[in-house]
Amino acid sequence: MEAFFDNKTNIISARICAALDQAVIYSVESKLEFQGRVRTVLRDENPLPGETSSKIVGAINWKDKSFEVHGVRRKYDELRRKTGTLFNKSKYWRWSATRKEYELSYTHEEWKATIEDGKTIAGRFCVPFRPHLFSKSKPAVLHLTSTALAEDEVFLILVFIYEEVKRQDKTNTSTPGTTGGW
Repeated sequence: MEAFFDNKTNIISARICAALDQAVIYSVESKLEFQGRVRTVLRDENPLPGETSSKIVGAINWKDKSFEVHGVRRKYDELRRKTGTLFNKSKYWRWSATRKEYELSYTHEEWKATIEDGKTIAGRFCVPFRPHLFSKSKPAVLHLTSTALAEDEVFLILVFIYEEVKRQDKTNTSTPGTTGGW
């Protein structure tokens, strides 16, 4: 699956559209309060026949530090682990013991999720650099392989959004609690 975020500056308030025909697959909505983000929801915009409205398939609960996928809630500490030294850390995410573990790395404006000790790419999340004055900014692009789509599509999308928001929080101090201040 290849998709793009239609809101180029704010990935926590955007629609995820298919690259092939620009059809909306998911929408991302966030609830913000004075002290920062409360909850980011991922809605499936293509409900099953018989359902009338879009359905929440995943969420990031920023205040209680948990992910929710298809109604199941788990704390960050249960899902992730870090290994390595101070300057060379690896981040690993796994939804459950029966699922695959994904190693996340960020290089050259791109998040990469790999499995099997970094040999197989499960997904990529390309985030464009800060917008330039005289050129159009590019949208964030999401690539998920069939391996990731079969098991952990919603979970990986949430992990990519979470990691990018945390990365932007570290690099951008002008707008506390939100993204898109570039």
